[in-house]
Amino acid sequence: SCSATQLCNCSSMGLDFIPPGLTGKITVLNLAYNRIKTIRSQDLQQAVNLRALLLQSNEISSIDDDSFHSLGKLELLDLSNNSLAHLSPVWFGHLFSLQHLHLQGNSYRDLGESSPFSSLRNLSSLHLGNPQFSTITQGNFEGIGVLDKLWIDGGNLSQYEPGSLKPIKKINHVIIILKNSNIFSAIVRDLLHSVIWLEVREIKLEIEKRSLVQNSTLPFRIQKLTFKDSSFTDQHISRILVLLKEITSLQALEAIDCVLEGKGEWNTREIAISGQSFVETVSIINIIIPNFHLFFDLDGMGSQVEKLKRLTIASSKVFMVPCNLARHFSSLLYLDFHDNLLVNNRLRETICEDAWPSLQTLNLSQNSLRSLKRTANSVTRLPKLINLDISQNNFGEIPDVCEWPKTLKYLNLSSTQIPKLTSCIPLTLEVLDVSTNNLKEFGLQLPFLKELYLTKNQLKTLPGAAPIPNLVAMSV
Repeated sequence: SCSATQLCNCSSMGLDFIPPGLTGKITVLNLAYNRIKTIRSQDLQQAVNLRALLLQSNEISSIDDDSFHSLGKLELLDLSNNSLAHLSPVWFGHLFSLQHLHLQGNSYRDLGESSPFSSLRNLSSLHLGNPQFSTITQGNFEGIGVLDKLWIDGGNLSQYEPGSLKPIKKINHVIIILKNSNIFSAIVRDLLHSVIWLEVREIKLEIEKRSLVQNSTLPFRIQKLTFKDSSFTDQHISRILVLLKEITSLQALEAIDCVLEGKGEWNTREIAISGQSFVETVSIINIIIPNFHLFFDLDGMGSQVEKLKRLTIASSKVFMVPCNLARHFSSLLYLDFHDNLLVNNRLRETICEDAWPSLQTLNLSQNSLRSLKRTANSVTRLPKLINLDISQNNFGEIPDVCEWPKTLKYLNLSSTQIPKLTSCIPLTLEVLDVSTNNLKEFGLQLPFLKELYLTKNQLKTLPGAAPIPNLVAMSV
């Protein structure tokens, strides 16, 4: 079935071996999800124009040394989820064009004595590791100069020789699954000068007081640190916040699907006296705090948030920010609180007088706001607000007039159950989204409006053109 075509799909066919008769015509060969146990020298010899070879999810336990010798044009090789107990540098010796290599989910415990990757000069992404993978030693990554993405499944990694990742001079994104937090510091030290974005998954962060940048010379390259599916205690949060300040290049911190054991009893004094943080962007998405009802108000953290420019706390049961703390966010331009528990009474305190003085973008979508008039009243205190998203709140009605910040240009009121539009909608708007409501007509005069979104309503006629003379785009 593959003789006449360039793309040859033989996946999930119950094959026990690589079928014979493969020719130089084929550029993509998909043999995934079969029962292939071995790759022999002659199997791929004629397939000299292969660009992609997909062998994932077979039972491959042995590969002849010269199996891939004729694949000089190969760009993608996927050997993931097989039974390879070791990796041999000889396999990859002739893959000069290889860009993407997937080796995760096999049974090797280490990467061998030397680097299996030393001849892969064009490698761009590398994914390795498995539940048995336990050791990384110096020399394992020798020969790799630059990577776009390095993904290591190191859930059971117990030995990491400092300096092992140092040979790689530049990596855009490292994802590492790591349960052993003793290794965390050594890996951070090795990646300070090479990685831009480090993402650590599944770690239970217990970190010693030793510096993360020990004897490292400037400049650092790391700009973003992400924790995903990880857990923290109060004690170790205080410690990591202090230690991360030494990484002067760090601009963004992110925690996604994490658990915080504790109630916010952070050592705010120690955090404050350790100086100013360089982080400008903080994102916390779906954080679970088992003792959420006992959580402190983070009093004393004020000095730490004065330089923040972007803050996202989404899907995390936020119901208010104390006024005292909110006033310290003096540089914040962007605030995203979508999918939380904010109600109108608490919003008044969260946006109190003089809080968030520089804020330009505010997302309060998917909360429990009920009164559009009171919501508008609260945000009027934000003198620089340009962009407001209050979609997916259940307002249900709209007052005849509302007070808004004079600077407002973008307003999202979609999915808020409003039955009509009134002069409550501000004249200053350039973009208005009122889709997915119960509107029967649109007759507003909005002289500056450029974009209007009206889908999923009950309109019988299109809006007249005269009241919206500057419209550029409309979605009905």
